[in-house]
Amino acid sequence: MCAIVGIISSAPQTQRDWLSIGRDAMTHRGPDDAGEWWSADTRVGFAHRRLSIIDLSPAGHQPMHDISGLLSIVFNGEIYNFSELHEQLLAIGHRFNSHSDTEVILAAYREWGVECLARLNGMFAFAIYDQEKQTVFLARDRVGEKPFFYHHKDGELRFSSELKGLLADPSLPRQIDLESLDCYLAMGYVPGELCILHGFKKLPPAHAILFDIKTGLHHKWRYWELPEVNFLSANGVDELALLNELEGLLEDSVRRQMVADVPVGVLLSGGVDSSLITAMAVRASDNVKTFTVGFPGHKKLDESEHARLIARHFGTQHTELVAHPASADLLPRLAHQFDEPMADSSMIPTFLVSQLVREHCSVVLGGDGGDELFGGYGHYSRLKWLEKKMGPIPYPLRKGISFAAGKILPTGFKGRNWLQGLAVDLKSGLPLIASFFDTSMRKRLLGNRGNCTQFAERINKDRCPLNTDLVQRSTRMDFQNYLPEDILVKVDRASMMNSLEVRAPLLDVRLIEFAFGKVPEYLKATLGERKILLKRLTERLLPSEFDRQRKQGFSIPLAEWLKTGPFRTLFYEVLCDPQCIFDKATVEELLRNQDKGYSNGERLFALVLFELWRREYAVTF
Repeated sequence: MCAIVGIISSAPQTQRDWLSIGRDAMTHRGPDDAGEWWSADTRVGFAHRRLSIIDLSPAGHQPMHDISGLLSIVFNGEIYNFSELHEQLLAIGHRFNSHSDTEVILAAYREWGVECLARLNGMFAFAIYDQEKQTVFLARDRVGEKPFFYHHKDGELRFSSELKGLLADPSLPRQIDLESLDCYLAMGYVPGELCILHGFKKLPPAHAILFDIKTGLHHKWRYWELPEVNFLSANGVDELALLNELEGLLEDSVRRQMVADVPVGVLLSGGVDSSLITAMAVRASDNVKTFTVGFPGHKKLDESEHARLIARHFGTQHTELVAHPASADLLPRLAHQFDEPMADSSMIPTFLVSQLVREHCSVVLGGDGGDELFGGYGHYSRLKWLEKKMGPIPYPLRKGISFAAGKILPTGFKGRNWLQGLAVDLKSGLPLIASFFDTSMRKRLLGNRGNCTQFAERINKDRCPLNTDLVQRSTRMDFQNYLPEDILVKVDRASMMNSLEVRAPLLDVRLIEFAFGKVPEYLKATLGERKILLKRLTERLLPSEFDRQRKQGFSIPLAEWLKTGPFRTLFYEVLCDPQCIFDKATVEELLRNQDKGYSNGERLFALVLFELWRREYAVTF
């Protein structure tokens, strides 16, 4: 796990100081080593910060060059099948100077060119300079576990693991992209290739770029897609065979992801996903370390009893950590770290957990991806209910109910988003049920700047998968949007802020293709059950007293904190400041309604974090 930053240009570079400054702005991602390299003609510059995980020797230093000296790479991530690729490449004549996965990527590119991506199993973002071809090949992993920002203009492409690496150059503009802001206020994150800063972009998951240095032009393409379901009906599904295949794939994924030259642990919440990962970890090692974090004074957030059951059953070396109450002073630090603001207050406990676990190990396995792959979120069952109960109601009537809900019910009123969602045809679309602010509220918040409202709704419609089955459609939608833009961003930034690498065995490409290609919707979510196939695996592997129905999100008591104390003070200071870009009357209404018991805590958090971020980076409209 590392930080990468670089520049590729059709013209030689005279101003080069920003590269090392941008690299060192991301020291938290790689405190163990630093490197910088420029091509002889100064058209290509790569810089790197290293968190040493595989091959701790100086041979793993980056930027790295192949034996011929004609290929150079900067790489962030882990390739979990690098040992097999290493042996395969050795057998066909390649030679290596290290035992690192970085050098394996170089050799794979030398052998297979850009098609090497199909052979990589892991999380990654990298850039490879090919001196002979005068090209740079850039790629991001299939799910988006590793970040990749870039800026392309006038024959020059700059890239970085985090926006702050690019913003080290003061000559780059810092202006809000209004369409991205509209998405942020609606969804709580900025989706796809969009970036909150105008002129910047994100390389989407499963995409690659080939930059031609001679012309300054680049070609971008998608190199991997989610598979289509390969069964025609439930009658053709062998459920026992599916369960056996799931067990084998998960066991192998965990075994691969426990490979490291530093201590590896498991984040054990005692829920379905982390408990199954623990079960597989003890098959791979007789020295498994598990960690649970408790939040004193908040019993609803305390999972230690459930985690203790699993740790005791499997005989792990279990550590129960205690997180001290979060300080409001943490929010400006998080706003600095999350280059794009993100409206998910669980970044706070994620940071606190990462901070504590880092004192014991450098790598941990987590359970991210289980809900999206196997139908774990509550809204999957609620959507099925909505389809069954409301589907028969004539569309004009449903649309009228939706319109009335938006007009009559205040923002934060329980059930308002679901009523507004009735205007969507569930046979082909998906309602934006997790919307923070609807179109009218976004117009009010932004005033005359709100000329891009409804852009988020168009993006949501355009990104909606075409599957006819509602559960397949909604799980794919979450996998391609909420997972990479919220969950994985939160985990990456909060963990790397503490120089901790978090791995996700459930996001092994083979498990992803299994879940979306072979598992029918009735083994994911129904009206009454969720995550059905995974829970059947718990019946096979976990103790009988394990609570399979418990579903507890990773959260903080934000509503309670906003009643009184430092968080309330901070929120009022930020949102009532004359420099705040959001409409004063609208913000005051949200604050008043929060005090009345409406559910506006996350919405207010979204506005506060955005304002703190905007101030931190001196961003303008």
